[in-house]
Amino acid sequence: MAFQRSAANPRVFQGSTPVSQRLPTDSQAQAASEQAAYAAQELALVLAAKSGDRVAFGKLAQQYQRQCAAVALRLLGNTHDACELVQDALVKAFKNLDQLQQSERFGPWLMRIVTNLALNFRRSRGRRQALSLEQTSSDADDGEDLRSTIAGGVLDAPDKPLTSAELGGAIQRAIAELPEKQRLALVMFAIEKMPQKDVADVLNCSVEAVKWHVFMARKQLKKSLGNYV
Repeated sequence: MAFQRSAANPRVFQGSTPVSQRLPTDSQAQAASEQAAYAAQELALVLAAKSGDRVAFGKLAQQYQRQCAAVALRLLGNTHDACELVQDALVKAFKNLDQLQQSERFGPWLMRIVTNLALNFRRSRGRRQALSLEQTSSDADDGEDLRSTIAGGVLDAPDKPLTSAELGGAIQRAIAELPEKQRLALVMFAIEKMPQKDVADVLNCSVEAVKWHVFMARKQLKKSLGNYV
């Protein structure tokens, strides 16, 4: 390809890519550096935990406990059950660290344990789950948190505040009624903001499949909640 000097600036060649588009900005470079440092630190903790270091595993648990609890709560609809499930998941993870083949993928591996336990809980205690979803008055704080989390991202109706306890129950029921993979993809990606690759690892599917599950889940939620928005 032939290049010509620009008439306005003879030192700039027409057809070339501007330097600003080819070189990362300082902020991008810094973010990448911080992410790499965080990944290296986490990997060191995982390797130490695999050697039996309980303190190292405790630090990993602290890093992931909030996200695990949030996902468990979204899937179970009950704070007490979610907290117990997370504790069970962390114990199971520690006991089975030798099964983690990719030490750098500890997060998705732990989340897979959480989601599997949550799904087993739902299947074995479906009746209790249905009752807990109806208890919007006693779970008002959880419902309020859920509404504020998904109001813009899932319903795409920021001009219509979601404040009623009735709507909180409707949202929880609508999520609970989604097909399994749609519900999981929605909770982890659209609500908890997990990277699509991590969600794909948890669900054992492709990134494109994750996108499709989230799309279908959003579509079904809008349909189910049509009377409220």
